[in-house]
Amino acid sequence: MRILLLGGTGEARALAARLHPEYDIVSSLAGRVPDPALPQGPVRIGGFGGVAGLRQWLDDNEIGAVVDATHPFAATMTAHAAQVCAELGLPHLVLARPAWDPAGAVRVASDVEAAQVVANQHYSRVFLTTGRSGVAPFTSSHAWFLIRVVTPPDATVMPCNHEVLLSRGPYGYADECALLRDKRIDVLVTKNSGGELTEAKLKAAADLGVAVVMIDRPPLPVGVNVVSTVDEAADWVQAQVG
Repeated sequence: MRILLLGGTGEARALAARLHPEYDIVSSLAGRVPDPALPQGPVRIGGFGGVAGLRQWLDDNEIGAVVDATHPFAATMTAHAAQVCAELGLPHLVLARPAWDPAGAVRVASDVEAAQVVANQHYSRVFLTTGRSGVAPFTSSHAWFLIRVVTPPDATVMPCNHEVLLSRGPYGYADECALLRDKRIDVLVTKNSGGELTEAKLKAAADLGVAVVMIDRPPLPVGVNVVSTVDEAADWVQAQVG
């Protein structure tokens, strides 16, 4: 049985390392990040062309099961995979790392709501870590922004007062504390991505009294099979092949 592993996360790479070469897997990366960390085993990079393209690719490549270990905010890919696997009757699993639950964080449903909170609370120095696609709602803000991203955002949607920090995790607690202090940050705006690679910013914010505005994850498709660890996902794959 050939397994499609929708990846791009540390969990996906760990799962590929667990399964390759004993199992016939092919990892798929969206291709949005330059010079991505590649998993072990065969890899394809790029989109599928929507639901129809994914359906055709699964058929052409004789895929017998799909594991979705994409980023928790890759909602479109997750929805497409769930729909196509249901239509084709393919075994399908979502590997979703546990979410963060920081005490005192203001929880919002979108980056637009996060921008409204920043404006309403009159925050003046914002650490924005929502990715390049999450910058646009803050364009008209009068606050100063430290925007940490892997790839530069579109210059036409940047707030007037900002600094771009091109960087890729993991991040350590001491470095995050120093960054918040040096930039005199009064609010951290982040997505609830979960995981340990970027969690240090939350611990640093809590210890320094920096407010946190957190964007909740999009809901998973109804009825999907979900696990939270690489071990559980590996066991599921072994059960399908066995």
